[in-house]
Amino acid sequence: MLKQLTLLSFLCCFLIAPSQEQPEFCDQLQAIKVLVKKEHFKPKPVDDSLSIGVYKLFLGQLDNNKKFFTKKDIDLFEKDRLQLDDYILNKDCEFIDKYSIILAERIENAKQIITSFSKAKLDYSGKDTLRFAPDASYKYLDNNSKTIGYWSKRLRYNILFELIEKDSIIENLTANFIAEEKDIKPKIIQKELCKLEELLNKKGGLSQFVKEAFLNAYVAFHDPNSTFFNATDKTTYVNSLSNDQLSFGIVTSKNDNGDIIIAHITPGSPAFINGNFESKDVIKSLQANGVVLETYCVSNEDIIAFTNDENNKTITFKIKKQNGTIKAIELTKTKTKIEDNTVTGFLLKDEANVGYISINNFYSDFESPNGLGVANDVAKELYKLQKENIDALILDLRFNGGGSMKEAADLSGMFINRGPLSILKYGNGETYTIRDMNRGSLFMKPIVILINGFSASASEFFAAAMQDYNRAIVVGSTTHGKASAQVILPLDEDSELGFSKLTVEKFYRITGQSHQAVGVIPDIRLPNLYDNFKTEERFSSFALDNDSIEPTLKYIKLKALPLESLVTKNQARIENNSAFDAVKSLNKLIIENYFELETEYPLNLQNVYKNINAYHSQWEIFSDVIDNKASSLVVSNTSSTNEILSYNDEQKDVNKTILKNIQNDIYISEAHHIIMDLLKLNTND
Repeated sequence: MLKQLTLLSFLCCFLIAPSQEQPEFCDQLQAIKVLVKKEHFKPKPVDDSLSIGVYKLFLGQLDNNKKFFTKKDIDLFEKDRLQLDDYILNKDCEFIDKYSIILAERIENAKQIITSFSKAKLDYSGKDTLRFAPDASYKYLDNNSKTIGYWSKRLRYNILFELIEKDSIIENLTANFIAEEKDIKPKIIQKELCKLEELLNKKGGLSQFVKEAFLNAYVAFHDPNSTFFNATDKTTYVNSLSNDQLSFGIVTSKNDNGDIIIAHITPGSPAFINGNFESKDVIKSLQANGVVLETYCVSNEDIIAFTNDENNKTITFKIKKQNGTIKAIELTKTKTKIEDNTVTGFLLKDEANVGYISINNFYSDFESPNGLGVANDVAKELYKLQKENIDALILDLRFNGGGSMKEAADLSGMFINRGPLSILKYGNGETYTIRDMNRGSLFMKPIVILINGFSASASEFFAAAMQDYNRAIVVGSTTHGKASAQVILPLDEDSELGFSKLTVEKFYRITGQSHQAVGVIPDIRLPNLYDNFKTEERFSSFALDNDSIEPTLKYIKLKALPLESLVTKNQARIENNSAFDAVKSLNKLIIENYFELETEYPLNLQNVYKNINAYHSQWEIFSDVIDNKASSLVVSNTSSTNEILSYNDEQKDVNKTILKNIQNDIYISEAHHIIMDLLKLNTND
C-alpha cells in the first residue's frame, strides 16, 4: 500500500486541525525526531555528528551574514556544538532560549546603532576602507565597536549606491552631493530599521522563529529537501503545486518605500470581482478573527502567510488608494485558478509548424480522486496544436522546480508506447518500478525539451525518461540534480505540532543510474547565465549521494537520434551568435563581481561610483546585445486561444507580452533551429 501511496505524488496532504496556541517546542522536537527515524529515506543517528551538523545549519539560519552575533556570543553558543544530541535525547529544551534572547538583544542593538547615525555626520572622505570578499571568508564581529563600524560602512555604502542609481553622472553627483545625501540618508536609515523590525515582527514572534529554525536545521541535516512546516507554511507550499486554491486573488510585493502594495489581481478572483482593488494600492493593514496585522515594517512573506492562513477565510483589507483615500474592504476567499499553474500552446511558424508549451511546474489537483493536473492540461493544449498540423514540439522546463511525480509519469506516458519510466527505492531497500501502462502515445513527432540548472525533481524525472527512450532531444544546461521524493507528514495525530516535508524515497533512471547530485546532462549544451553559480543540489550541505541500482525491467529504445550532426550544426550557430557570446560575458561578469569578488578600496563617492558604474556599463552592453538580437521566429496563438481571447480584453495585453517574450527568447530560437535541423535530417532519411 505504501508503494502505491508514494507513487501518487511528491506530496501527500493531510488535513490541518486548527490550533489556537503555539505548540511546545520540546514536544515538536521529540515528535520530529521520532518521525525522521521512522519515515526518512536515510535517517541519521542522534549523536555528535548530528549535533555538529545541526549546530552549523541552525546558526546559519539565525545569522547567515554574520552581522548580528559577536565572537563572544559564539563562544557562549560553542558548548552546544557537541551537546545538542544530548539535549535532544534527554528532552532538555532550555538551551533554545538563550539564542532567542541574544538574537533579540543583537537586533535591538543594531537598531540603536543605526538610529544613532540619524544625527551623526557620516564620513565619505575615504578614511575608512570597504572590503569585499567571498561569503566563506566572513567572520563574526569581534565586539560592539566592530559592529558599529559594520553598520556605519553598510549605511554609507547604501546611501552612495542609492545616489548613484538616482543619477549616473559623476559631475552631478559631486556638485549636489551634500543636499542629495541629506535627503536620502533618513530614507536609507528607515529602510534598514524596517528590515530589522521585520525580523522582530515575524509571525509568532522572534522566539517562534528561532525554534522553527532549529526544527528546520534538525530535518535539513538529513537532506536539504526535508524541512519543518508550520500549518501556514504547509498550506502555502501545497497551494503552489495545486491547480487552484482558496484565494483572494491578490499578489503583493514590497515597494522601495517599504510599503506592501498590490502587484497583481488575478482575473475572476474575489478581489477582481469586488472592483475596489487596483494594482499599486497600498495595503495598510489586514484584519481577521480579531487579529490586526499592521503592514509597515512587516515582510511580504508574513503578509502571504497571513492571507494563506486557513483560519483567515475572510479578511478586511485596509488599503490606501493612489489618490490618498483610505478604504476598508472585506473579502472572502473562493476557489481561484492559479495563473502560474496553467499551460498554453503556441505556434512557431517557419518552414514547418512547431508547437511550443512552457510548463512552470508539475502541479496537480490534490483534492480530486483522479488528481488531474499538468499532464491533462498539456494533453488539451497538444490536441489544439495538432489541429494546427504541427510537425514537432518544444517543451520548456526551464526553472521548473518539480511537483507531482504522478503528473511527471502521466506526461511521460503521453509520448512513449508503454514501458518503465523510473525506479523508486525506499529506505528499507525495496524498489518499485513506475510504468506507463497505456498502449500508444498522443504524439509521435520530434520533441525538444529545454532545461536549465533550475529544472529539478519531476522535471528531471520527465527529461531523463524521454532521454533514455531517445524520445526527445534534451537541450540547455545540466539540471539541478534532485532525484528524491518527499511527502508532507503531520508531527502528531491532530497536526497541532506542525508538519515535516520528508524525503522518503530516491528515484532512478530506467537504466539504473541516478541523476541525484549529478543532474540530467543535456544532449546539446547551451551557454547559460547561471553557469557556475553553484546553486545545484550537489553544493547543498548534506545532499544525498549519487549511486546506482540494478534495473528491474527491460525497455525498448527508439531509434538513436542523429545527435552528432545536430551538435555540429548547433555549435556552428552558437560560435557565430553574438547573443550567446553576451550570455557568457554576463555570466563571467556576475561571477567576478558577486561570487568571487575580492577587493578593497577607500570608502568615498568616486570609488563606489567607479566600482558600480564599471559593472553597470558592462551589464548594459551585454544585455542590450541579448535584448536586441533580431529574431526570425513568427509566434502566434492557436485558433482556440484566439477565440478565448476575443472575449477577454485584459488577457489580450498579457498575451501580446507572452508572444513577444517567446519570439525574443534566444533559447527558444535555438531550440527551434535544432528541431528544424532534425526535421530536415529525417526528411533526407
